[in-house]
Amino acid sequence: MKPRYLRFMTLNLWGENGAWDERLALVGEKLTSLKPDVVALQEVREVPDRIVNQAEALAAERGYQHVFAPSTEWGGGQEGLAILSRFPIGAHEVRALPHTAEKEGRIVLSARIDSDFGPLWAHTTHLSYRENEGRQREDQVLAVDEAVSAHKTENPQILMGDFNAVPHSDEIRWLCGLTTLGGRRVFYQDSWDVLHANLPGYTWARANAFTSRMGWLRGDRRLDYIFTTPPRRDGRGTVHSSRLFLDEPTVLPDGERLFASDHFAVVAEIQFAPNDAGSVNL
Repeated sequence: MKPRYLRFMTLNLWGENGAWDERLALVGEKLTSLKPDVVALQEVREVPDRIVNQAEALAAERGYQHVFAPSTEWGGGQEGLAILSRFPIGAHEVRALPHTAEKEGRIVLSARIDSDFGPLWAHTTHLSYRENEGRQREDQVLAVDEAVSAHKTENPQILMGDFNAVPHSDEIRWLCGLTTLGGRRVFYQDSWDVLHANLPGYTWARANAFTSRMGWLRGDRRLDYIFTTPPRRDGRGTVHSSRLFLDEPTVLPDGERLFASDHFAVVAEIQFAPNDAGSVNL
């Protein structure tokens, strides 16, 4: 029986930090078992003669298509965003966000996924990270919404990434329709909050030893999200599941506990097949 939903995943890949080759292999192994339909990646690195584009490597080994958009020059190469898809990627676009800078580029990458349910647009971004940069992130989410709104399709749209903001921040509350920014209101579903409103869902967590390398940043925060546009009366856009992923370490033969990244991933399953005739979601 054909599935009614698609599975999405977002992960900040943490570039070439730590034992990055072992971490990348772990991400690839877990992708093989999870079998997501669309994957959004942030902090993807490529450095000529040293690091093959990490998204390209993950995609090639597992039969995904991918697009990569550089945002910042880094270590003799580039860092950026990527989208992987088990379906053809028919088109993609990149927009610079407000407050982007030479040493800290901020963009949104959008890709048209030609899925079994028809074309859908998936978007990924990575917003300013400092805790005192809420005002910058407000400008950035306004621009991200413009990128999403530029695409009018029959299917729901998916927005994923590392937003570097907690759920009660104005920038996330705005995306969820709970406050006004720039005289505007929008509404996206926060997939985690739809199903787990009373659970913290930390993706930047003290339980992950890698976060201690940036110990000046507060731990135990939910920073990574999968948003979707409002659900339709026919059931499309309904969030069927949402969970953390890559949130447990793998124990290596030498006893080392290896996490895949300094962030945990988020996975959500979103309905794209309409309900049967006569069945209406209210």
